[in-house]
Amino acid sequence: MAERLVGKPAPDFTMETVTGDGQEFGHVKLSDYRGKWLVFFFYPLDFTFVCPTEITALSEAFAQFKELDTEILGVSVDSVHSHKAWINTPTDSNGLGQLNFPLASDITKQVARDYGVLIEEEGVALRGLFIIDPDGELKYQVVNHNDVGRSVEETLRVLQALQSGGLCAMNWKPGDKNL
Repeated sequence: MAERLVGKPAPDFTMETVTGDGQEFGHVKLSDYRGKWLVFFFYPLDFTFVCPTEITALSEAFAQFKELDTEILGVSVDSVHSHKAWINTPTDSNGLGQLNFPLASDITKQVARDYGVLIEEEGVALRGLFIIDPDGELKYQVVNHNDVGRSVEETLRVLQALQSGGLCAMNWKPGDKNL
């Protein structure tokens, strides 16, 4: 039976990363985001077809997330070397180009397992997206089949709803009153 994550402390992680410019390797842990909101998303694999549409759309919207004191971290089960190659591959050759946030490597698959998105028999993650608050509490999760990309607009809407501090009705939008 699946364990509930929303409303609990986000599962801790430490992973290797590559910067969004594809130049430097590093490490990231959940505690690095303490005091900020985090949009933490999993995608199946580098050099695929739906994934770059999501990753580049989130990168293009990065300034909107920054205005909301929110960081973004993408992760797959690929190595940081694969991430670096994908970032450094031109977009017209199925590459990502430069990003405004890092990509992390969950090569052991433990983080995907901890967040409940690992497809064990395939060894890849589902499209899981999590919003973690500044205190490390997991506030939102959405998990899609790998055939369907996620919505940047909906992610921003939910983030703003969570940050509004009140009860938000169906189809709440920024500027709407809380219940």
